[in-house]
Amino acid sequence: MRMLYDLLSKVTYAHLQVAQGFSKKLKLFVQGRKKSFPTLAGQINPNDKTIWFHCASLGEFEQGVPIIESMKRDYPNCKILITFFSPSGYEIKKETPLADTVVYLPFDTRKNAQRFLELVHPVLAIFVKYEIWPNYLFELQARKIPTLLVSGLFSKKQVFFKSHGGFMRKALKTFDHFFVQDQNSVALLHELAIENVTMSGDTRFDRVSHQIEMDNTLEFMDSFKKDSLCIVCGSTWPEDEEILIPFMNFPGQDVKFVIAPHKIDASKIENFRKRLTPTSVLYSEREGKDLSKFSVIIIDTIGLLTKIYSYADIAYVGGAMGTTGLHNILEPATFGVPIVIGNNFDDFPEAKRLQRLAGLFTVSNEQECSEVLEKLVSDKNFRSKTGMISGHFVNSNTGATHMITQHIDELYGNRLV
Repeated sequence: MRMLYDLLSKVTYAHLQVAQGFSKKLKLFVQGRKKSFPTLAGQINPNDKTIWFHCASLGEFEQGVPIIESMKRDYPNCKILITFFSPSGYEIKKETPLADTVVYLPFDTRKNAQRFLELVHPVLAIFVKYEIWPNYLFELQARKIPTLLVSGLFSKKQVFFKSHGGFMRKALKTFDHFFVQDQNSVALLHELAIENVTMSGDTRFDRVSHQIEMDNTLEFMDSFKKDSLCIVCGSTWPEDEEILIPFMNFPGQDVKFVIAPHKIDASKIENFRKRLTPTSVLYSEREGKDLSKFSVIIIDTIGLLTKIYSYADIAYVGGAMGTTGLHNILEPATFGVPIVIGNNFDDFPEAKRLQRLAGLFTVSNEQECSEVLEKLVSDKNFRSKTGMISGHFVNSNTGATHMITQHIDELYGNRLV
């Protein structure tokens, strides 16, 4: 079966070589990987001790950050390598100061996995959430390199739990330990006779809980918001913006809106602005303008959203009105903000839990969106109560990072010093 998987991996990569001509993202995916081995050869020396973190994309990187920070602090003699599968992770974080080296993960063939591990020779490998690459995992096991899965999340629909998933189950069982987000994941792994599991929770809670202690001041937001109530709409897609526009055009009170699109597309932003009744300004246009005169500011850059959430009285988090996937609700929640999302969030247990606690509201159309936002805007006590629930939700679910790093210290600390 491994030979067949290896062949399919090679065939898939060959098809991507052709398909890259039709997609900018695929071109980054293919061409970026051509730099991986030369970069590794030039930046990792034979005597280096390397801790390897693998993240699928940006969300998984954020989950890994608290552990990466801890490893850098506790084991300063180790080099940190971060690999990404997706361009949306690599292209944004390729210069992160948390890592000594950042590359795309070479495609999962046996030859690539062997060459990669010969160059990297990690003393510890940490995979984040649910990236399972059989050739890499089998090679790690063969070389007796400790391998952990952190912030793992499993569901019955995954291939491991299907009758035809024997090969992937074999790869899954190569991990030395699983740190998972919820009890359902523990139960599912137990069904596969995997007992080396700890229910640690999600490291993102640790990540976002530290944000409230930082300086989140943004001068342009101070000028824009003043004393007005502010709704921050983060990581929005066109489907989200479609249901937000009616309320934005007729909020009924003095409300300021921040729109931070997930993708910065000038033409789509301009089309969105044309449909708005209130005055709007782009972040890139802010210089020399009295921002207090505008009702909407559109953030046409990246890297500011986390701090912007500290100015929110209400947050709308995008991604769940369509099928792209809900974005991070914990970033606004840590600031004690009530949260509104779309209704496609089945794969996001943190959203389900916060909804049950009544700190998060889901909407399926523009009417429901307007009704929920109007209630949150007009009823200060309701807004404050739901915001407190969100803040407490984050504070009461921290601790995963300590659990994971304590395990690493106790079992592998001698390898890392």
